[in-house]
Amino acid sequence: MNQQQHTLYEINREAFSVLTKELGLSKTIRFLNQFNIGKGDYTKLKDEIFKGKTVQDIANDIGKQTG
Repeated sequence: MNQQQHTLYEINREAFSVLTKELGLSKTIRFLNQFNIGKGDYTKLKDEIFKGKTVQDIANDIGKQTG
């Protein structure tokens, strides 16, 4: 079996074309947005933000913000 190799750009272009043809542009964009990689280290940030707090402390803080 001898298959032609395609670049990642070619594959992405073809996939986007298929998605927009089948879903339309708006649904395609919504679909692709769910794969946002993000950035930073959420675990480290979470540990810093909530360091020394209990679940009850966090619940109380939320209660203060929501009135």
